[in-house]
Amino acid sequence: MTDFPDAWYVSLSSRLIPDLDGGFTIAALRRARHMADAGVDGGRGPVLLTVDPGTHSDHDAHRAEFVRRGLLEDPARLRNLFDEAADPHGGAAAWLRDAAHPGEPDPALAYRPVSGPDGVPVVELPVLTGDPDWHISTAPIVVRGRRGDLIGILDGFGALYRAWLTHVVTGLRATADKPVIVVCESRQLGELLAGWDDPDVRLMHAIHTIHLEPPFTPDAPTNPLWTRWFDVADRFDAVLWPTARQLAEVRERFGAEDVHVLAPHGVAPPASVAAPRTRDAARVVMLGRLAPGKRVEAAIRAFARVHATVPTARLDVYGQGAERSQLQELIDDLGLRGVATLRGATLDPGAVLDAAGVYLQTSAFEGQGLALAEALGRGCPAVVFDVRYGPRDLLASGGGILVPDGDEDALADALVAVLGDESVRERLSAEAVAAAEAVTPERAMAALAAAASEVLSRPSRRA
Repeated sequence: MTDFPDAWYVSLSSRLIPDLDGGFTIAALRRARHMADAGVDGGRGPVLLTVDPGTHSDHDAHRAEFVRRGLLEDPARLRNLFDEAADPHGGAAAWLRDAAHPGEPDPALAYRPVSGPDGVPVVELPVLTGDPDWHISTAPIVVRGRRGDLIGILDGFGALYRAWLTHVVTGLRATADKPVIVVCESRQLGELLAGWDDPDVRLMHAIHTIHLEPPFTPDAPTNPLWTRWFDVADRFDAVLWPTARQLAEVRERFGAEDVHVLAPHGVAPPASVAAPRTRDAARVVMLGRLAPGKRVEAAIRAFARVHATVPTARLDVYGQGAERSQLQELIDDLGLRGVATLRGATLDPGAVLDAAGVYLQTSAFEGQGLALAEALGRGCPAVVFDVRYGPRDLLASGGGILVPDGDEDALADALVAVLGDESVRERLSAEAVAAAEAVTPERAMAALAAAASEVLSRPSRRA
C-alpha cells in the first residue's frame, strides 16, 4: 500500500458526466479509485467535487451510472456545488448566503436560474454565451432567499466556487483537524483557485492534455486557453504532468522546476493477458471519439492500402462523435464497407483489445494516451503516430511501432508488417505488457504520494 501523508484529499473537477469529455472523466475517477485502493481516508479515497449546474436528479443518475461501471464505490463521495446550494428549508444554503454581499443583477445580462427542491430559485447565473473567458468574469451571481427574495450577489464564478470550497474544507476540518490537499483536475478551476490563500490548503493541479497549438512542436504557440494559466502556474503547490516528455519541455520553456513534477495517470493491468495465438491476427481496432483531433480518416485511408496487401485485414473503430457520417462516407467512397466498420461506443474496451491483433492510434495529439496504455497492458501490439504526448514515452521500451506523424504510407507499411508476421506480433505483445508497467496504479500512486509529501513539507506557495 502506498504511504500517503495524513491529510484530507479533495478531487475537484468542473464536471463528471458519463460519456462526456473523452478520457478526462475516466482518468479523474480512476485516480480517485486508485487513491482509495492506496489507503487514502481509510480506503474511501478523496472527496470528489464538481461544479456543473445540473439538477440533483441528473447528478444522482450520473452517480448511479459510475457505480454501475465500477468507477465509483460510494455515491456520497461525489458532491456537487449546486446540489448543496439550497437550504433544506428553502432558499440559499447558509454558506452561500454568508458569502453574498449587497448588490443587484446586471440588467444587461440574461440569467439562468438554478432552483432548490421546492422549485424556488436559489442562485441565478449570468449567461455569458460565446465568451471563452466566462469563468473569470466578475459578472454578478444572484443569491436568493426562501421566497425568491434577493439576498445579495457574488462577484463571478470564482467567488462562488471558492465560497463552496471553503465550506467543504471547513466541514472536513471539523471532523479531523489536518491539512487539506486539493487535486484540481480542471484548468478553468485552477485559474480561479490560484489566489485561494488558505494557508493549510495545498493545491496540486493535474494535467490531462497538451498545452500546445499546431504544429505541436516544443516552441509552438501555447494554446490560448492555457496562456493565462501558465502565468499563474507557479502559484500551485505542484503541477502534475502525465508524461516525462511534456514535463521536460514545459520545464525548459517555462521554468519553475520545483513546481512541475511527473505524476502519470494509472492504468490497471488485467488479471490475465490474452495469448497472441488466441487473438484475431487480422483485426485492427481503434478506441476513441470520432473527432477531428483523432484523425480517424487517416487510418481509413491507410487501411485501403493495407487491405490491398492483406485481404483478410479488418479495421473496427469504436467510439461516437460528430464525424461519424463523414467517416462512413469515406469508407463507402474507398470501397471499404465490410472492411472498415464504425462499431459505435463500447462499455467493454478490455474485451475489444483482448480479441484484437493490433491497436491503431492516429491522434494529432494526446495527453498521456489512456487507451494506448490499456492496449499495451493487455498485450495488444500498437501502431501509433509519433505525436505529443504519450506514445514515445509509452513505447520507449517496445510494444509497438511509432510512425512519423501524419505519414499514411508509413502507417500502412507498419500495419502490414505486424499483421503479416506472427513472430513480430508475439514479440511486440510481450514487450507491450512490460512497457505498461511504467503506468500501473502502484507507480502512479507512488508519484502522487511523493508529490503530496513534498507540498506538505513547505508552506503553501499562495500563503
